Amino acid sequence: MGRDNLTSAQWSSLSRPVPQWFPDAKLGIFVHWGAYSVPAWAEPVGELGTVEEQTWFRHNPYAEWYWNTIRIEGSPARARHREMYRDAPYDDFLDAWTVNEFDPTEWADLFAHAGARYVIPTAKHHDGITLWDAPGTGDRNTVHRGPHRDLVGDIRAAVHKAGLRFGVYYSGGLDWSVSSFPAIDTSEALLARRPNDAAYNAYAYIHVRDLIDRFHPDVLWNDIEWPDAGKHGLQFGLFELLQSYYRSVPEGVVNDRWGAGHWDFRTSEYRAHREAETASVWENCRGIGQSFGYNQVEDASHLLSGPDLVRHLVDVVSRGGNLLLNVGPTATGRIPDLQRARLEYLGAWIRTSGDAIYGTRPVDKDVARASDAPWVRWTQKGQRMWAILGPGTGDPDSLVLSARPEAVDLASASLIDGPRVSAYAQAGGVAVDLPPRRTTAPEVISFELRE
Repeated sequence: MGRDNLTSAQWSSLSRPVPQWFPDAKLGIFVHWGAYSVPAWAEPVGELGTVEEQTWFRHNPYAEWYWNTIRIEGSPARARHREMYRDAPYDDFLDAWTVNEFDPTEWADLFAHAGARYVIPTAKHHDGITLWDAPGTGDRNTVHRGPHRDLVGDIRAAVHKAGLRFGVYYSGGLDWSVSSFPAIDTSEALLARRPNDAAYNAYAYIHVRDLIDRFHPDVLWNDIEWPDAGKHGLQFGLFELLQSYYRSVPEGVVNDRWGAGHWDFRTSEYRAHREAETASVWENCRGIGQSFGYNQVEDASHLLSGPDLVRHLVDVVSRGGNLLLNVGPTATGRIPDLQRARLEYLGAWIRTSGDAIYGTRPVDKDVARASDAPWVRWTQKGQRMWAILGPGTGDPDSLVLSARPEAVDLASASLIDGPRVSAYAQAGGVAVDLPPRRTTAPEVISFELRE
């Protein structure tokens, strides 16, 4: 954690109730798209939180970290870069980045049909290339080079037309283009080798103010802290920046990755930072595969299957969180087929079972409890609650759910799409007689709670 010059009381003055739309939304789409989508290469060694640090940085599965990974001596990415591109400078990929297949309306429609309620593209990742004509970037942005388009503006217009909320990701803490630090190869280096000076703070501040003024994003999603020189309450300080954001976007929300004492929601990532999932409002972000940026090396074995993606969403929602699910388009702007298939599967399930997801809250453990054998998660909205059964759970036999029989109206039990289910009290909980399994996706049983 970097130096923070404000007191907790000063940061607390920014606090207000989190706008209800955010915890009700449950599903957002992250979009990592950049010059790194041209080489589109990383080693799929595992998900964050499951790989030891010594392996993680040298064999980084995040394709969007390509510029860093190829600078680590002895890394396979460095060897491949030399073989494929003869040590070409990273910015060559910006010029090679074409978007001839990019259809923002088609993207937004796909995200809406997948059940998302908000969309957050990367406006600037750690490589420092901005996806809009950001102040002070000269020609190192997508308006003047490569795509020759304001990609942030294009995506925002399509997302709003589709009826979704729009946010932006901005890498405030890392920008490899403004410093000569060595490659990041440890978690300690991640925070030590980031620009912290006043000049970079002003540069990043002006960028984020421009994003606010131009695009009025519903979410400001910062990453890897904020420069230490800006953690103050004066002009060009982070406190002033967030104040101005809330004035401009009263229903806007910010995440917890500023390295400072304020946030509207906490964030976990894949299986890391799980402590954030105990907060009152939180979000888990992850890719469909092991990378955020498109990685041509990944195949179906590296991606969540459709049923597993639904189950992950259900697990997050049942514990009170949102899922920010990442899509990594190709350099040309196409959503890869394997990712598209998962989004379509998710959308088909949500169209029948969305009532058990949107606007729900966790069920009190005195009423019902989650279990892994059988896999069951619970959600609640008002006087209705749902038992969501994982793939392979249902069969014609009786299944006992960990629920208190006297808390629910057993006669109200039904599948979410209508058919009644026989439910009765039994030692250990509520027994239900399930019909034969109709789908590989999680099945949902609805109950009315007793007054």
